[in-house]
Amino acid sequence: MIVSTSEHLPGKKIIRTLGLATGNTIRCTHLGADIKAMIQNLVGGEIDEYTGMIAQAREQAIDRMKDRAREMGANAIIGMRFSTTEVMHGAAEILAYGTAVWVEEDG
Repeated sequence: MIVSTSEHLPGKKIIRTLGLATGNTIRCTHLGADIKAMIQNLVGGEIDEYTGMIAQAREQAIDRMKDRAREMGANAIIGMRFSTTEVMHGAAEILAYGTAVWVEEDG
């Protein structure tokens, strides 16, 4: 499955636009990570636990978006974007979304 943040795919022709494909996940932190993050906040630097958690959440959201696009009959997603929303203290939703399309070689 081709996934692109652009609206066009070089060398490809959009045959059908199938609609919005989305994938989301909600992740929350745990007490151990929060305590370590508070300490890291005092000394500065990257908070590895949060970085890893968000990276995994993004990948899961992308995988779910791709699965939804396949169910719609797509072989590509264009205009892919992310949205993040805090749903409660310590829990965030990661949403991946884009336009599901069927593309073929141009020419």
